[in-house]
Amino acid sequence: MTSNSPILVTGAAGRVGAIGRTLTQLLIDRGHKVRAMVRKEDERSQALRDMGAEVVVGNLLSLEDMHRIIKGCESIYFAMSVSDAYLAATVNVAAVAKHYGVKTFVNMSQMTLSQMSITETTDSPQHKLHWLAEQALEWSGLPVVTVRPTVFLEGFFLRFSQKSVREANKIMLPFGEGKTSPIAADDVARAVAAILSAPQGHIGRTYHLTGPRSVNMHEYAKEYSEALGRDITYQDIPLAPWRETLIQMGLPIHLVDHLSVMADLHRAGRYDRQSSDVLELTGQQATSVRDFIARHAAVFTPG
Repeated sequence: MTSNSPILVTGAAGRVGAIGRTLTQLLIDRGHKVRAMVRKEDERSQALRDMGAEVVVGNLLSLEDMHRIIKGCESIYFAMSVSDAYLAATVNVAAVAKHYGVKTFVNMSQMTLSQMSITETTDSPQHKLHWLAEQALEWSGLPVVTVRPTVFLEGFFLRFSQKSVREANKIMLPFGEGKTSPIAADDVARAVAAILSAPQGHIGRTYHLTGPRSVNMHEYAKEYSEALGRDITYQDIPLAPWRETLIQMGLPIHLVDHLSVMADLHRAGRYDRQSSDVLELTGQQATSVRDFIARHAAVFTPG
């Protein structure tokens, strides 16, 4: 049985990974009403309407918008893209959620925070904002469920690798010999859908979402090879020129700084994490790199 109250999904029209969009569809498929928050009207917001979602346009930093959008919702999935306004947005949403007595607040965080504290941080300004946001949510007294995924397959393994794999049969990343356990956004969405569908027992808990194994990039190159039917190798590259390519792509400096630190942490082995939380929450194993690359084989294929 589902509540008559809609579940609010922020970032529902996000491009990279599209957790919000996938989550919206999963919740609707489970019989829930979904209020999908977007930043603007476009073809993505129309696609959400076509799914059956109630689409609302707003700004996470606007107190007025969040009153209008949160009122009437008992459950919230909160996520925001990498931004220097992340902490302000989190507190703004939390304050309004507290005002309306929200019963479940699922916060999308990051795996790296499990190794951070009041005395331990990283050089990423985004990591610091995420850590402070987690503290603020804890102080708020809201019924929070924290979800900390590791690195997403859609980023380093797809967006930032497709060109070199397609043109040179090489994964070229500054990860050194560090091990990592990337996860697909779809798996994160499935885990969050399971939490929101039956939040009892999850309130106050933190879930760490990883891929099915943690190995170095040479091992993942073998999975690319199996998925694509040709020999793919891994080439470690210096961080500085890779960072420059991100700037040339037009990415915001705040995001470039964050991705650069993530690469450094990979080299240092900080993403060598393993968890069974995806399996325990969803009953299904997380997607392997091989299966993910096979699913996106076209973008890695010359011509």
